[in-house]
Amino acid sequence: MTRNKSYHLAVMVLALFFLYSCNVSKSTVRSVDTTVPASYNYLPDSAGIALLDWKEYFNDPKLAILIDQALDNNKELNITLQDVEIDSYEITAKKGEYLPFLGLRGAAGIEKDGEYTRHGAVDKALHIKDGQAIPEPLPDYMVGAYASWEIDIWNKLRNSKKAAVSKYLASVEGKNFLITQIIAEVANSYYELMALDNILEIINNYTEIQEDALRIVKQQKEAARVTQLAVNRFEAQLLNTQNLQYQVQQQITETENNLNFLTGRFSQEIQRNSGILMTMDMERLATGIPSELLKNRPDIRQAEMQLEAAKLDVKVARADFYPSFRIEAEAGFEAFDAAYLINPESVLYNLAGEVMAPLLNRNAIKAAYKTANAKQLQAVFNYEQTILSAYLEVKNQLSAFDNYAQSFEKKSQEVERLNRSIEISNSLFRSARADYLEVLLTQREALESRLELIEIKQNQLNAQVNAYKALGGGWEQQNL
Repeated sequence: MTRNKSYHLAVMVLALFFLYSCNVSKSTVRSVDTTVPASYNYLPDSAGIALLDWKEYFNDPKLAILIDQALDNNKELNITLQDVEIDSYEITAKKGEYLPFLGLRGAAGIEKDGEYTRHGAVDKALHIKDGQAIPEPLPDYMVGAYASWEIDIWNKLRNSKKAAVSKYLASVEGKNFLITQIIAEVANSYYELMALDNILEIINNYTEIQEDALRIVKQQKEAARVTQLAVNRFEAQLLNTQNLQYQVQQQITETENNLNFLTGRFSQEIQRNSGILMTMDMERLATGIPSELLKNRPDIRQAEMQLEAAKLDVKVARADFYPSFRIEAEAGFEAFDAAYLINPESVLYNLAGEVMAPLLNRNAIKAAYKTANAKQLQAVFNYEQTILSAYLEVKNQLSAFDNYAQSFEKKSQEVERLNRSIEISNSLFRSARADYLEVLLTQREALESRLELIEIKQNQLNAQVNAYKALGGGWEQQNL
């Protein structure tokens, strides 16, 4: 009767604990809509440039070689690829947790109980068989198999595995996003290098023009047509232009080394087609706008997977409040003498089930559950921020592409007129019909306008690259 009362009491305690656990953890997992709002899809339907292979989009052969080398050798990308491998192994580990564990066990030992102890006294009085006392010390040999299995009633282990899968998919999308960024950074640095080469060429040309002008003004000083002030002003402008050469050469060195870093190699000369910079056809880049603005952005898909993993982590943390059920079994042979080990009479086996549940001092479980909820909120905010950032980035880059195209056209007209002004001012100065200050001003304005034209061209090319990156292009055809 006493045993039955104890049994019923234990059942009541477990039932009360189960109800208490459900009440403590009754907060539900936050549900978040991971679809892109309709207001973001503001572009018309047409073929997407983001779906193009980067080799079709960037068709300069020398640039293609650099991008290929970067995708093969970039150190940051290789580190990220290992993160993807690590997350894939985590899936295997989590999957194994809700399958039965099976292993083999072998043991050998000896035991000697004190003679004046309960076990020692019993051993002294007993015999293994007639006429043979229990050996002292008593050997023990065992060989067998054991198994344990946690019954996943609350889907804790399965949700943990699903969370690992979501984290793996997020790391894959992170790798894709990094590929897009590397392609864009290599292309932008390549175009910057081409622009610097053109700037250096223009500066060299203007240096020759200013040297010719300086010779003329020195001749006019000898003829007493101008003073030393004019000579000094022409010399100062020539020195200023020559100083620009060294600044540009330093920028070329740094840009080349940045490309070498991106391609994972030590310093070497970068092969490029700088002569075609100002004649590159940009008209084709205005076509092929994607029908779904943010569909191909890997960072958005990464944020979605991270959010899904965070939701599952909350479920896993909540399941820790509930009792866990485990089955353990063992079978094998055990004997005090190795000669009797493999013997039907030496067979041993056991089967047990256990229920474990936290009753007191559950602060650690509560803290883990609250932490999981806080991380889920972080994932929500990160997802919303990623969408907002992506939308604004795309809008800015597409706007920049159009505006820089118009700016390039106007600046080209300005450069053409200033180049004519140089010829006119030099001619007037030789015939004493123009002041030397007009010549200096005209040369300075022409130089600045040509440098600005190259800068606009570079910005236009950067807008092309950044639009491709902003739309999520560059990664889909990569088998990394």
